[in-house]
Order: sequence, then structure tokens, then C-alpha cells
Amino acid sequence: MKRAHEVDYQIFGDDIQFVEIKLDYGETIVAEPGAMMYMDSSIEMDTVFGDGSGKESGKGLKGMLATAGKRVLTGENLFTSAFTNKAPDSRVLAFAAPYPGKIIPVDLMDFGGQLVCQRDSYLCSAKGIEISIAFQKKIGAGLFGGEGFIMQRLVGDGLAFLHAGGTIIKKELSPGEMLKLDTGCLVAFTNGVDYDVQFVGNVKSALFGGEGLFLATLRGPGTVWLQSLPFSRMADRIFSASKKAGGGNSNKGEGSLLGGIALGNIFGND
Repeated sequence: MKRAHEVDYQIFGDDIQFVEIKLDYGETIVAEPGAMMYMDSSIEMDTVFGDGSGKESGKGLKGMLATAGKRVLTGENLFTSAFTNKAPDSRVLAFAAPYPGKIIPVDLMDFGGQLVCQRDSYLCSAKGIEISIAFQKKIGAGLFGGEGFIMQRLVGDGLAFLHAGGTIIKKELSPGEMLKLDTGCLVAFTNGVDYDVQFVGNVKSALFGGEGLFLATLRGPGTVWLQSLPFSRMADRIFSASKKAGGGNSNKGEGSLLGGIALGNIFGND
């Protein structure tokens, strides 16, 4: 018997997307706090302790604390937001991506009911999807994989929505096929994929190649999702550009037609 609520959706936008979800009466969508963009007045929002899957409700306080603890280990909030349609007919609500990129809809039933993903990639899901933890057993992946020993594991039989930066590509790996990539470009992979992190193998390349000391390796069989613009890379570039433009002086502006002369210095303080 299917546990997760069945929901309809439509994704809008190109580089900065949001997903609009249609809920029938009594259906619920669970999301990270702060992800909601808009909702119909007949939809009620509630704050849920844990991942909102409902699977811990029969375990009492101990089960709720265990679920909440898993979220803390994966770097997420203790609470999630649950949105339920109370109207007799369908109503819509939308969730927006936190930075430029794409929203990835994934039906977990198509991938054996499980998906491992990087932290912060989860956006929202149908009620019934459990957000668990996936420990990286290999020391290399744990220490140098960018996500530590812990990643998120989504378990269930319904829709989940992930978000990743830039352009998203989905690859199918055959048995034994290996793919090497920048550790930050990994978004998610199915349960059968072997994940590890390896040293680039060349000191010159490691020091001067600009690609970092380590690369992630993914070995099939299975499905993987990759992103072209990890948020960490974008944040580093913005921080670097701001330092070059500012130089410690808040009046400087990169690309100014006045060569960095602040307008306030010309017109006074008015």
C-alpha cells in the first residue's frame, strides 16, 4: 500500500525555478522552513518536529527525538513545515529555490524507494517521505568528500523535490562504469552507486591545476545527478569578487563608470 501522498506539480522558470504543487483535500506537502513562496488561503501550515513523515508517531517521544536528531546530524533544522489542503477541492502552493539553479522532481518508486543526496539539496516532498542519514563508510569520502561522513537518505514511495545549482545533468552508470567529478558537483545518487573520494594523483595538478586535491568517484550501476554550479563555488567567487572590488573601502564599486568614485562623495551626504 502506498504511504506517501500523491501530488501533482508544475515547475516554472529557467535558471531560478519554483515548483507549484496541487493538493487535493487532506493531502500534505512537507518542506524545509522558509522554502514556501505562496499558497492558497485554504491551505493550512503547521510546524512539525522532525521530518514530517509520520513514521515516528508510533514510537512516542523517543522516536520523535531520534528523527529530529538525524536532521541535526545532516545539518538541517529540528522542525519542518507541513502544508495541508483543508478545502473540498484542489488548491495550490509553491516552493522557491534558494539560489539560481534547477529543481529536480524524483519519484522514489522509480529508484527502489531510496535516494542519497547531499545536504541542503532537499526542498520539499509529499508527506510520507522519510529523511534519514546515510553514513559514508569509506574514510576518503568521509574526510574529503565535501559533505563529511553524513549525507541525506530519502526513503519512501512518493515524490521528492531537490534543488541544485546551475545546469543539472542526469547520468546512467552501467555496472562497473566509473565517473570522476568535483566533489561539490554531486547532487544525488541511487542506492546501488558506490561513492568514494580519491587524491588526484599528481602533486603538480593538485597544487596548480585549480581543481582541488581530491575528486569524487562514482561507480555503477545506478543513476547520478550532477550540478554545474555548486553553491559553495558561487559563494567563493562572490566573496573573492567583493574583496577585489571593495579593497576594504565600502565606497568602491566594481565596474563603476566613475572609476570607483562613490556618488555620495560627489553630491555630498544628501
